[in-house]
Amino acid sequence: MFRELTGVSTFDPAEAEQFGEDPLFVRAAARAVAILSVFEMTAKPLTLSEISELSGMDRSATQRMVHTLQALGMIMRDDEDRGYLPGKRILTMACSSLRLNPILQKATPVLLELRRRSHERVDMSLWDDTRLIYALRMPSKHEIFTATLTGNTVPTYCTAGGLAVLSRLSDAEIADIFARSDVTPFTPQTITTLDQVMAEVQATRQRGHAVAVRQLLHHEIALGVAVLDGQGRPVGAIHLAGSLDEHSAEDFSARFGSLLRQAGQSLSGYR
Repeated sequence: MFRELTGVSTFDPAEAEQFGEDPLFVRAAARAVAILSVFEMTAKPLTLSEISELSGMDRSATQRMVHTLQALGMIMRDDEDRGYLPGKRILTMACSSLRLNPILQKATPVLLELRRRSHERVDMSLWDDTRLIYALRMPSKHEIFTATLTGNTVPTYCTAGGLAVLSRLSDAEIADIFARSDVTPFTPQTITTLDQVMAEVQATRQRGHAVAVRQLLHHEIALGVAVLDGQGRPVGAIHLAGSLDEHSAEDFSARFGSLLRQAGQSLSGYR
């Protein structure tokens, strides 16, 4: 059994319970986030019953919250009236997040130059615990639809960018992240054990960049380098991806590894 490349969600219906003792925590806002978060992994419009089940809320509360979010433009009915989808207002909020993020402002010209010099797909992701969230995407000439979407998510433990991030963490933190990850493989070559992850992390530490071969897609090779904050903590990664139909793993790493490391160094240490 293999997992489809449809994104990685960290949504937990019981997430709000950890804030039970916080007097400033607004549970109504948490319920709204729970409703919006159920769309992270779906491949189709969701009915009210499906939203209720996925969010962990009863049907009556779900109906009221969906009605409110629909009135505010955060949720909409799909064109064929089969269910609900995220609304257009989500797009403008996502744009604001990307536009105002200081590291992404700095990263854009760096990634454009890397794309110009490599002629391959270049991405930047932001690290979010067990997953990476793609924030900037500059596709190549041969891409599947999901590989062009900002906001798409991939696992930390088995991707080039994720391994680059893990290489900057302690072994204990790596083990904790792996233990909380869904390790259902995407391909027959996807790594699925902590020993395999640690072997890739050690190779990444020695090489200076990560190399991931056929981890998410059968034909793909990807390189990754971590982007660090002013305290040396990883905040994201730059990815460079190509096709194994055109490159061997060794040649791809040798040809573009230095360029990628330079790009990562130019973005690291921001404040």
